[in-house]
Amino acid sequence: MDTTRKTTEEPINTVNLYLKRTFGRKMAKLALDGGFTCPNRDGTKGTGGCLFCGGGGGGDFASSIDDQIALLSEKWPDAGYLAYFQNHTNTYAPVDVLREKYYNALKDPRIEGLAIATRPDCLPEDVLDLLDSINKEYFMWVELGLQTANDDTARLINRCYDLPVYDHAMEELSSRHIKTVVHLILGLPGESRDDMMSSVAHVIKSGAWGIKLHLLNVVKGSAMEKEYGDYVPFASIDEYVSLVCDILEILPPEMVVHRMTADAPRKILISPAWSYKKRTILNKIGAELQRRGTCQGYRY
Repeated sequence: MDTTRKTTEEPINTVNLYLKRTFGRKMAKLALDGGFTCPNRDGTKGTGGCLFCGGGGGGDFASSIDDQIALLSEKWPDAGYLAYFQNHTNTYAPVDVLREKYYNALKDPRIEGLAIATRPDCLPEDVLDLLDSINKEYFMWVELGLQTANDDTARLINRCYDLPVYDHAMEELSSRHIKTVVHLILGLPGESRDDMMSSVAHVIKSGAWGIKLHLLNVVKGSAMEKEYGDYVPFASIDEYVSLVCDILEILPPEMVVHRMTADAPRKILISPAWSYKKRTILNKIGAELQRRGTCQGYRY
């Protein structure tokens, strides 16, 4: 049991804390639309995307570097910036196209590193070599959309790859010392609390550097709306908060927590009706950890 963080540090090793320690100041991610699609949309693996995915491909707030800085500079006038290729699958293109897009972002003097969101089945050898080269020269991490370690659920949500594909991708990225953030969705149809905890355990075992916990949002334009339009993943904020705190307690203390909920634009959000209350959810997570007298890694 590690209770050190409870008394000497913040209770959660958040990405904001990690970046401030690393860069010495607040760092903001610029959510960029790189113009990519996805093998689960263009017919290579499937069509329509994953069950939960809306029209924005997971990047409903993405735009350009200039637009993002204009949006964030007033809020954080002294922040540094990371270019975050966010929506759809940002390694799903010929390697020369990827090289041009990544380095075009990095040559902007305002950009101090990259974050690249992708799928485990879109990391061929030449792309891994490109990522390896960038990682040796710049600050970088790669994000993998796992969502669940349960292959039955994966088929239900039309993920279009099986768990061994994720395991292989993690081995390849780890062997190149590339920091990897893994996305999990909490509240997928048919999944129990034990299923979700098992997915977290698999992410820990795989050696992920960071984790993103997404509250399932049913959004307009997704297959989820058509097939599960009245589905509510959690009955209340408190039920969700309790699960997240249970997860935080079993994470390695050094794992970087990038997300503990999810936000979708209210104009496309169907359920849970309260999921847009991001600050309320995060405050409740902090209060629940304090009530328990625990912290990230307490039961690791």
